[in-house]
Amino acid sequence: MGDPKFARSKTQTPTHPWKQARIDEEHALKEKYGLKKTGGMNEIWREKSALRRHRNQAMKLIGRVDTSEGHYAREENDLVNSLCRQGLLAEGARVDDVLQIEVENMLSRRLQSVVYYRGFAPSMRGARNMIVHGHISIGEQRMTVPGYHILKSEEEQLCYSSNSVYNNPDHPFRVEMEQLRLTMVADEEEEAVGGASPDGPHAATEEFVEQIKKDSAEAPIVEDTIPKEAS
Repeated sequence: MGDPKFARSKTQTPTHPWKQARIDEEHALKEKYGLKKTGGMNEIWREKSALRRHRNQAMKLIGRVDTSEGHYAREENDLVNSLCRQGLLAEGARVDDVLQIEVENMLSRRLQSVVYYRGFAPSMRGARNMIVHGHISIGEQRMTVPGYHILKSEEEQLCYSSNSVYNNPDHPFRVEMEQLRLTMVADEEEEAVGGASPDGPHAATEEFVEQIKKDSAEAPIVEDTIPKEAS
């Protein structure tokens, strides 16, 4: 049974360590979602293990002869409602839809991904850097864990920390991010009206994005009052 003070890890590692197709897939996911260069695979395995638990629970409920009443119905509703709150399922989804969730859906609900998607950072790795250095908050709670699974109800509370230098709307970084956002919106509207340009809709902003990344890497992004943490 083991000592209750020392819980067993819930993360399952791959059954075979040298499957080239799996390794290539996980490396692509690591780059796409800006995971740690050393140890990023563990973050992917953690999400795969959580997804496997959701699927196993759903398959057990689907395999029941009658889940329309009793505690099976409550368990089914609790599972679907929980995944809806996490943003993994849409409203009105059924337990069968749990089997359609992929590992990319799990990775997209991490705080790091949501910070990038909502325009708080110019890149996935930039989002991770900002989180671990205490620049991102949910409401009044400062967040320093990039792998935190943010709830749908918490997305509107996402903001820069009150003691972050980026909390000032006139900060050069905020001004450049807003200009980039407006440029990308204009490109998307132009593409929708007149079609895509030969160089792609975001070709004009690539140099600008790289400059933002360079400035973010060179400039100190923390005040002395914020403790640094390893990413």
